[in-house]
Amino acid sequence: MHEHAMIAGLIRRVTEIAAAEKAQKVTRISVWLGALSHMSPGHFAEHFTEEAAGSIAAGAELDCIASDDPGDPRALDVVVTAVEVET
Repeated sequence: MHEHAMIAGLIRRVTEIAAAEKAQKVTRISVWLGALSHMSPGHFAEHFTEEAAGSIAAGAELDCIASDDPGDPRALDVVVTAVEVET
């Protein structure tokens, strides 16, 4: 359930960014995965693909950077670092 809520929030944020850019499609999303987020790049991609279905982010390429620093202040977070769009 935690993953669902987190990814749904991320999709909402990406959708807001796309709307602000007047985008037709989101082509790439870069995310940073905190060391304590319990998300590997593969696990994140699986959940993202499911949640993004039917949204402007469906089919977007993912670039995931996984941190190994549990002391980072964002260690529990998944952070969108970049969104590329097609207008």
